[in-house]
Amino acid sequence: MPTVQLADGALNYRIDGPAGAPVLVLSNSLGTDLRMWDTQIPAFAGHFRVLRYDTRGHGHSLVSQGPYNVEQLGRDVLALADALDIRKFSFCGLSMGGLIGQWLGVNAGERLHKLVLCNTAAKIGNDEIWNTRIDTVQKGGTQAMRDLRDASIARWFTPEFAATQPGKVELIVGMLAQTAPEGYAANCAAVRDADFRERLGAVAVPTLIVCGTQDAVTTPEHGRFMQECIQGAERVEFHAAHLSNVEAGEAFTQAVLAFLKK
Repeated sequence: MPTVQLADGALNYRIDGPAGAPVLVLSNSLGTDLRMWDTQIPAFAGHFRVLRYDTRGHGHSLVSQGPYNVEQLGRDVLALADALDIRKFSFCGLSMGGLIGQWLGVNAGERLHKLVLCNTAAKIGNDEIWNTRIDTVQKGGTQAMRDLRDASIARWFTPEFAATQPGKVELIVGMLAQTAPEGYAANCAAVRDADFRERLGAVAVPTLIVCGTQDAVTTPEHGRFMQECIQGAERVEFHAAHLSNVEAGEAFTQAVLAFLKK
């Protein structure tokens, strides 16, 4: 796969869709990689030049020394766009990707056409949760990542989806087991420290907020808070847990497309 060189390493990316189409950037959740968007690509690439990438510390991208912060991750997106001569783009991020999207909306709104924030929150979790996970991964290494894989099924998917779609679930949680422990821990710190509760009012681009009704990590209440903070923001909910793009599938794809094509 192609890469773009940053000052401290390379970002892995993939482009689908026609060269002349408007650009849509997709940003993965914590512990996954660009393959998490596979279900959306056929439809999205029919209307957009879709640029997806492995966030720093994930997939085939660089694993630099941590901890990371959300500004660093947001600037990686801008560096990737600059390297590919992309001035403006729409951005869709899920969970950690949604935090990156919030940073872009607050700090680089002039680069955005539209913003889609999926299964995310202005503040995700608390210091105790993230510090415990960081410590576990740093001490346990690859075995800790395999243990997280099993624990994440219940957070990422509803019980009925996990029971009826084991192949789809295994593909996604397998990405977590394969994530570098150092990169995962460094990104946990970025999620821990990101807090946009007092800053979301600065987002001035058209925004869609996507929630999962069964999401215990970033709840519909978190989505409603973001909608109240961002003037004119739209919101849609699906019967899904944390990874609504995988679980809601076609319904997610069509709702996001409808918003982006307005």
